[in-house]
Amino acid sequence: MVERLNPCHAVYVGSFDPLTLGHQDIIYRGARIFAHLTVGIGINPDKKPLFSSEDRLQMLQEIVEPLTNVKVECFHGLAVKFVKSREASVILRGVRTLTDIESEFTLSLSNRALEPNIETVFLMASEKYSHISSTLIRQIAAMGRDAAAEHLKEFLPAVVIAPLLSKYR
Repeated sequence: MVERLNPCHAVYVGSFDPLTLGHQDIIYRGARIFAHLTVGIGINPDKKPLFSSEDRLQMLQEIVEPLTNVKVECFHGLAVKFVKSREASVILRGVRTLTDIESEFTLSLSNRALEPNIETVFLMASEKYSHISSTLIRQIAAMGRDAAAEHLKEFLPAVVIAPLLSKYR
């Protein structure tokens, strides 16, 4: 029996903790490529996130509000299983560096072994966002104090800046 997965539906998964302009860029570009895009916020009980899943969901929903073909959901478990449960056929991933490519390649091989009918599509990070990482964001927020808000505008959507800074005050 041939499995019915939608080739026009992609799922972009991540922790989005915090959501960056790089994530937003991948979401907007993915929304132009695919008829339907689901943004999946992975909930890992072994990790202690900066933002709750509810906070991340709310921020992401605000970011994607103008995109009629994008929805946001939280999920537990394996990303590839979440993708299949949404009847999507594509996992969308953003890559910034050669290190990202190496780890994403390994992950995509594992996902393919688990679900052979789901493909991984990579979008290269836009040049202006390729250096952004959660670690960098957290360092600026923690050490920047009063000047942090101004610096963070280069890395984060406006909806994320005040909630992030409140975590470090």
